[in-house]
Amino acid sequence: MSSPDPQVRAARNQSNSAAGAAARGPVVAVTGAAYGVGALLTERLAASAEVKQVLAIDERRGDCAAAQWHILDVRDPAIADKLRGADVVVHLALDLDLETDAAARTAYNVRGTQTVLTAAAAAGVHRVVLCTSTMVYGALPDNELPLSEDAELRATAEATGVGDLLEIERLARRAPRAHPGLNVTVLRPAVLVGGTDTALTRYFESPRLLVVAGSRPAWQFCHVEDLCSALEYAVLEKADGELAVGCEGWLEQEEVEELSGIRRMELPSAVALGAAARLHRIGLTPSPAGDLAYTMYPWVVSGSRLHDAGWRPRYTNEEVLAELLEEVSGRHTVAGRRLGRKDATAAGAAGATVALLGAAAVVRRARKARRRI
Repeated sequence: MSSPDPQVRAARNQSNSAAGAAARGPVVAVTGAAYGVGALLTERLAASAEVKQVLAIDERRGDCAAAQWHILDVRDPAIADKLRGADVVVHLALDLDLETDAAARTAYNVRGTQTVLTAAAAAGVHRVVLCTSTMVYGALPDNELPLSEDAELRATAEATGVGDLLEIERLARRAPRAHPGLNVTVLRPAVLVGGTDTALTRYFESPRLLVVAGSRPAWQFCHVEDLCSALEYAVLEKADGELAVGCEGWLEQEEVEELSGIRRMELPSAVALGAAARLHRIGLTPSPAGDLAYTMYPWVVSGSRLHDAGWRPRYTNEEVLAELLEEVSGRHTVAGRRLGRKDATAAGAAGATVALLGAAAVVRRARKARRRI
């Protein structure tokens, strides 16, 4: 009997090697697995030869047929039973929707993270991977370019969802002390692009880019596919600790304007912040004034830890910005509020900032009129 063809032998060996790696690999649970980054990561891990099994957890079933699905709210203590047998949990069930009530959002995000960490420890899971944002470092005029990953977290709770992310960071640091043997890894992506909707992606939906006089913005992006590959690195224990994820380097505001072709509208700080605060306070816009700081000052972070572990981003800042501009094409936003076609025509003619200030002026006139009645 003749021996197999060398190519057949090589393919068989490769197949056996992959099967062996999967058999030895971790069982990974992913929360928030039915949508967004969670859905992308679930598909990626389910296709990986280095992962034995994926447990997908969400309030509805997603599209990944290769995963074992558990349908429940992450705040339900019963999640501990679903995590039994898992080696790693990636917790991505977060609500950072601009339109969600802030108190309800915080209740979901913080309570969900607390429950997952406690349940993971009770189920014998040895590693939990959390995802926050480089926003937790804060956007401040004296920030170094780039910040070290060890830099102090100086953000405040004034921007959308940042208070929740800071609390998640605190929970991450306390968990190993409360649950000895539990490793907690935190990934902090830069401005996330790829099917996302945030105050920072909406900034590029405006007909004019609001620039605050005297500010020094710097833009660093993170493609969702790069975030998923970094999360996989953490799952496979190729990197741990607190890890910033993003493109190499950053773009200055002038580069962003040149690449996007969107002209700027420059305003004094007091005027821009005051108008943004008033519009948010009366419910005309979803973005608090604190979001504006992230378009004023740098918050670029070095990704040295992932780089030292061998990880590299696939995308550049220029490529991610181009994808973002393609995604938001046809949308029109002023001060974080999506406009209809009629409103957008007026905003395009007047400029985003003029519309912002005009809306504030209308509010002031309406209040004065009510006082006279």
